Amino acid sequence: MLILMKKLEDSFSFMRDSNLPEANLLKTVLEPLLDDFQYWFTRSRNFLETERLSFMDEQEQLDLLLRIQQAQEELNTAKMLFNATEGQVGIDMATLTPWHKLVTECWQVAARFRSQ
Repeated sequence: MLILMKKLEDSFSFMRDSNLPEANLLKTVLEPLLDDFQYWFTRSRNFLETERLSFMDEQEQLDLLLRIQQAQEELNTAKMLFNATEGQVGIDMATLTPWHKLVTECWQVAARFRSQ
Protein backbone atom coordinates (compact mmCIF):
# COMPACT_ATOMS: atom_id res chain seq x y z
CA MET A 1 0.00 0.00 0.00
CA LEU A 2 1.44 3.32 -1.00
CA ILE A 3 0.85 6.51 0.87
CA LEU A 4 1.87 9.63 -0.95
CA MET A 5 4.41 11.40 1.21
CA LYS A 6 6.25 14.59 0.41
CA LYS A 7 8.11 17.40 2.14
CA LEU A 8 5.87 20.18 3.37
CA GLU A 9 7.31 23.37 1.99
CA ASP A 10 5.29 26.43 2.80
CA SER A 11 1.98 24.76 3.59
CA PHE A 12 2.24 25.75 7.22
CA SER A 13 4.31 28.90 6.77
CA PHE A 14 1.71 30.97 8.61
CA MET A 15 2.27 28.78 11.68
CA ARG A 16 6.04 28.83 11.48
CA ASP A 17 7.95 29.92 14.56
CA SER A 18 11.33 31.30 13.58
CA ASN A 19 12.83 29.42 16.54
CA LEU A 20 11.59 26.04 15.30
CA PRO A 21 13.46 24.19 12.57
CA GLU A 22 11.24 22.68 9.88
CA ALA A 23 11.51 19.15 11.31
CA ASN A 24 10.35 20.37 14.71
CA LEU A 25 7.49 22.22 13.06
CA LEU A 26 6.39 19.03 11.34
CA LYS A 27 6.63 17.11 14.60
CA THR A 28 4.74 19.85 16.43
CA VAL A 29 1.89 19.94 13.91
CA LEU A 30 1.75 16.52 12.32
CA GLU A 31 2.55 14.14 15.16
CA PRO A 32 -0.45 15.16 17.34
CA LEU A 33 -2.69 15.15 14.28
CA LEU A 34 -1.71 11.57 13.46
CA ASP A 35 -2.26 10.59 17.09
CA ASP A 36 -5.74 12.14 16.97
CA PHE A 37 -6.61 10.19 13.83
CA GLN A 38 -5.39 7.01 15.52
CA TYR A 39 -7.51 7.71 18.60
CA TRP A 40 -10.71 8.39 16.65
CA PHE A 41 -10.25 5.48 14.24
CA THR A 42 -9.64 3.10 17.15
CA ARG A 43 -12.61 4.40 19.11
CA SER A 44 -14.89 4.24 16.06
CA ARG A 45 -13.71 0.77 15.15
CA ASN A 46 -14.36 -0.53 18.67
CA PHE A 47 -17.80 1.09 18.64
CA LEU A 48 -18.78 -0.45 15.30
CA GLU A 49 -17.46 -3.87 16.33
CA THR A 50 -19.48 -3.93 19.56
CA GLU A 51 -22.73 -2.13 18.71
CA ARG A 52 -25.47 -2.96 16.23
CA LEU A 53 -26.79 0.29 14.80
CA SER A 54 -30.52 0.18 14.12
CA PHE A 55 -30.38 3.15 11.72
CA MET A 56 -27.84 1.47 9.42
CA ASP A 57 -28.28 -1.82 7.67
CA GLU A 58 -25.61 -4.43 8.34
CA GLN A 59 -23.83 -3.83 5.03
CA GLU A 60 -23.59 -0.07 5.63
CA GLN A 61 -22.13 -0.67 9.08
CA LEU A 62 -19.68 -3.23 7.70
CA ASP A 63 -18.65 -0.86 4.88
CA LEU A 64 -17.94 1.91 7.39
CA LEU A 65 -15.95 -0.50 9.55
CA LEU A 66 -13.91 -1.65 6.54
CA ARG A 67 -13.17 1.95 5.55
CA ILE A 68 -11.95 2.62 9.09
CA GLN A 69 -9.74 -0.47 9.01
CA GLN A 70 -8.28 0.65 5.66
CA ALA A 71 -7.65 4.15 7.00
CA GLN A 72 -5.95 2.67 10.08
CA GLU A 73 -3.61 0.67 7.85
CA GLU A 74 -2.78 3.78 5.83
CA LEU A 75 -2.28 5.78 9.01
CA ASN A 76 0.02 3.15 10.51
CA THR A 77 2.11 3.19 7.34
CA ALA A 78 2.26 6.99 7.34
CA LYS A 79 3.28 7.04 11.01
CA MET A 80 6.02 4.47 10.37
CA LEU A 81 7.40 6.55 7.49
CA PHE A 82 7.14 9.75 9.50
CA ASN A 83 9.00 8.16 12.42
CA ALA A 84 11.56 6.44 10.17
CA THR A 85 12.48 9.79 8.65
CA GLU A 86 12.55 11.45 12.08
CA GLY A 87 9.76 13.78 11.06
CA GLN A 88 11.46 14.99 7.88
CA VAL A 89 8.44 14.42 5.63
CA GLY A 90 4.89 15.61 5.66
CA ILE A 91 1.75 13.86 4.51
CA ASP A 92 0.01 15.05 1.39
CA MET A 93 -3.36 16.73 1.92
CA ALA A 94 -4.83 14.25 -0.57
CA THR A 95 -4.16 11.60 2.07
CA LEU A 96 -5.28 13.61 5.11
CA THR A 97 -8.55 14.89 3.66
CA PRO A 98 -10.28 11.48 3.33
CA TRP A 99 -9.21 10.60 6.89
CA HIS A 100 -10.73 13.83 8.14
CA LYS A 101 -13.98 13.14 6.27
CA LEU A 102 -14.08 9.61 7.68
CA VAL A 103 -13.60 10.83 11.26
CA THR A 104 -16.38 13.38 10.73
CA GLU A 105 -18.65 10.64 9.41
CA CYS A 106 -17.87 8.52 12.49
CA TRP A 107 -18.71 11.43 14.78
CA GLN A 108 -22.05 11.84 13.00
CA VAL A 109 -22.85 8.14 13.39
CA ALA A 110 -21.96 8.23 17.09
CA ALA A 111 -24.07 11.36 17.64
CA ARG A 112 -27.03 9.73 15.94
CA PHE A 113 -26.58 6.60 18.07
CA ARG A 114 -26.53 8.67 21.27
CA SER A 115 -29.65 10.60 20.25
CA GLN A 116 -31.73 7.43 19.96
